[in-house]
Amino acid sequence: MKKGQTGEGYVERMDFPNKGIVKSEEGTCVVKNALPGQKVSFRINKVRKGKAEGRLLEILEPSPTEQKDSCPHFGICGGCTYISLPYEEQTAIKQEQVRKLLDAVLKPVQPDWKFEEIKPSPCIYGYRNKMEFSFGDEYKDGPLSLGMHKRGSFYDVVTVSNCRIVDADYRNILQCTLDFFRERQIPFYHRMKQEGYLRHLLVRKAAKTGEILIALITTTQTDGFVGQEESTLLEAWKDKLEALSLDGRITGVLHTINDSVADIVQSDETILLSGRDYFVEELLGLQFKISQFSFFQTNSYGAEVLYQTARDYIGSLGGKDKTVYDLYSGTGTIAQLMAPVAGKVIGVEIVEEAVDAAKENARLNGLDNCEFIAGDVLKVLDSITEKPDMIILDPPRDGIHPKALTKILAYGVEHLVYISCKPTSLARDLEAFLEQGYRVERVTCVDQFPWTANVETICSLRKQKTNL
Repeated sequence: MKKGQTGEGYVERMDFPNKGIVKSEEGTCVVKNALPGQKVSFRINKVRKGKAEGRLLEILEPSPTEQKDSCPHFGICGGCTYISLPYEEQTAIKQEQVRKLLDAVLKPVQPDWKFEEIKPSPCIYGYRNKMEFSFGDEYKDGPLSLGMHKRGSFYDVVTVSNCRIVDADYRNILQCTLDFFRERQIPFYHRMKQEGYLRHLLVRKAAKTGEILIALITTTQTDGFVGQEESTLLEAWKDKLEALSLDGRITGVLHTINDSVADIVQSDETILLSGRDYFVEELLGLQFKISQFSFFQTNSYGAEVLYQTARDYIGSLGGKDKTVYDLYSGTGTIAQLMAPVAGKVIGVEIVEEAVDAAKENARLNGLDNCEFIAGDVLKVLDSITEKPDMIILDPPRDGIHPKALTKILAYGVEHLVYISCKPTSLARDLEAFLEQGYRVERVTCVDQFPWTANVETICSLRKQKTNL
């Protein structure tokens, strides 16, 4: 197989995260965003060490199990991968992907390891409690759009006014915002030219309480307003939002300024336009205040399944005098779930805003045995005097920094629970645990992200006792 060559064939399977394995007369090729059972045509764009990767050109035949009532944006928007398949097939694909990745690491050391059945999301449509929509145009010099980036594009933006992974409130807020700024011809921030005003719309909504937090992210470039005052413009936008008929209740509207060149949602300054700068969600009987940048699982009902599973995996600590480390603790959800059965829980999180929220949440829930420290796990571990009896890990997608992993292993705790949002990172980190005498006790997946290629994995690890 050669670069530039075209071919066609059937997709035999999907490897994590969205790699369709296509068998053709020319050979085997990895084609992203194709689905099992489809017949596709592709063009090879890379050949390395005998392995070919190609770009999807056309779906020649749909999969026999594909459904016709999929999202109207599917295939154009880059958000979802499996929304045209039955939900049960999607979860089966994810389970097999993770099992295969972990098999490669565990079988040589622990051939009898067992994979527990994947846990589905209790809610499969309208489940997301956070969306970051981008401003742009759907094609060069086209009208203003607001939504998700087109599949395979860094610049073109699809207005996802019928997105199925959010509820009607998100869709109404998106359409209201888009109509408002379109009518006033307010320019979006053009990444290549580095000019323009509108960047992102952040919407967060609590599934349990219905509270909604909205933030408009802009630059400070107001030259394109044609005489309009920024404060007057934003006040009018806020009034339009608050006049909407929604199932939930808007508790805060923010204006966040971001002049960074990078295409990320961050704050140089945040101005409160109305209400308060947080919303409240409930999980497993606890309340959590969540601000615009606080990490919180994006599927509230799925998060309850995830954390209940984690709590089951943790089990009994063997006494209320035990110290638990919750590393990469976010807003302190797991730490607070562990607090009633532990002597002390120490959470470490690099995002200061999330740590502030964790402290406030512990106070809100009447928990006085939680300590939260802001900083990089790699550095903070050197300053904590209390040694852990157990460690809970919930790292970002890239997994644990190798130097931090060395420090974690040095504690030699008997029991660890690792929660991973990227199974390839988990598989890599597991090798280090296995080398230090840990064995996988239990492992399962929780589908936090229906229709996308992502999945959470929970792994309980226990250190083997050595015979002296």
